Amino acid sequence: MVFGWGKKKQEEKPVEEIPQTKDVSLPEVKKIVNELQKLRESQTVSEVKNIRNGTAPLIDDLIKVGNMLEKDTLNVDDIDKHLAIIVVRGKKQVIDIIKKGVVSLPQVSSIDDAKKLDNSLNQILKKVGDVLGRQTRVIHIFAKKYATQLKDNLEVMNQNYSDIHDILENFDNTKSNSDEILSSLKKIENLKSTKIEKTQKISDTHNELESVNKQLSSLKKSIDEIKSSNEYHKYLESKKSLDLFENEKTKIKSEIDSQFTKISRPLGRYEYSSSLDKDQKGTLSKLVENPFDVLTPENKDSIIMILENVRKGITSGSISVKDVDKTLSQITETEETINGFISQVSEYFQKHQKLSAELNSLRSEKLISLESELNKTNEVKNDLELKYETFKAEIHEIDSSIPQLVSKIEKKLRSFSNTKYSVLMS
Repeated sequence: MVFGWGKKKQEEKPVEEIPQTKDVSLPEVKKIVNELQKLRESQTVSEVKNIRNGTAPLIDDLIKVGNMLEKDTLNVDDIDKHLAIIVVRGKKQVIDIIKKGVVSLPQVSSIDDAKKLDNSLNQILKKVGDVLGRQTRVIHIFAKKYATQLKDNLEVMNQNYSDIHDILENFDNTKSNSDEILSSLKKIENLKSTKIEKTQKISDTHNELESVNKQLSSLKKSIDEIKSSNEYHKYLESKKSLDLFENEKTKIKSEIDSQFTKISRPLGRYEYSSSLDKDQKGTLSKLVENPFDVLTPENKDSIIMILENVRKGITSGSISVKDVDKTLSQITETEETINGFISQVSEYFQKHQKLSAELNSLRSEKLISLESELNKTNEVKNDLELKYETFKAEIHEIDSSIPQLVSKIEKKLRSFSNTKYSVLMS
């Protein structure tokens, strides 16, 4: 500082103590922390109170110096008039600050009082320090007999303020460590409570899985019994017959597609240029895409009409083709196959319907119900197994987290206690 009391006395290095070691249970930690916190609070208040009581006389001395300085003329009549004005102004500033800024220190009986003292002393030092810094030459040259006294006084006050501030910072650190320990204890308590819940859920889920597995075994046994019956073997044979017969559709469809492919180009052109009604338009579109689906007795006349219209379009030139004669011949050929194709398709659907009806008559509703229940039960089992593994993973995470929190508590305890606590989790 400009006025010259900024140096701190060197701190003596503390003698290293060999820490005591003590085993404590986890439930005891909260009591230990609260006791240490109260002890630190009491020590802090006591230490700050002692420093306050040692600083109070210095405040009185500052006020006395101010009073003496106010009465002292500083022999300004013997110096240059302009310089005398500066000295008188500087003297007045110093006296005004001491009168207004130097106040009695608050009594200390709690941490809040100690913090108020810390703030009050800081304000006094700042105000007095600022004015003495600005008027340092006036004081050192024209009020020299007060300079040393002010310097010594303020140097001690500044050191006392620094000590108070350090003590309060140490207390705040202790409070912070205490809060963190209590928070960690709360987390451990919550984790243990959660572990109990998860452990119960694991037990419940395990019991549910056993029940579901028994249910699955029962369902599979019932299904196997049905599948070993003569009725079920007849059902399988009927299904095999239907599957084999469905291959006939592919053969018929292939034959029909092969024939209609020959006239697909003129049919397609007629589709875009014609003005048919909705039903005929639909029939024509399916003839182009999949003729098998429209080759029914009900559609026969409509199909013949469409083919004849295509023939007329080719003959008139409204539908252009590369080889007119060949295309007209293919249309005739297609018309001649219509009856045969319709018969094949009708016979196929009739026989397919008969085989399907036979299959349905042999189908076991009980088997369908059991297989549906089996699928649902398997889904329930999968969900339960996932829950079971999830709960196990969550418990494993809790078991890993608690020792980490305990280790953190031990380190925090060591930061404000001479005893090295070893926290037992059991």
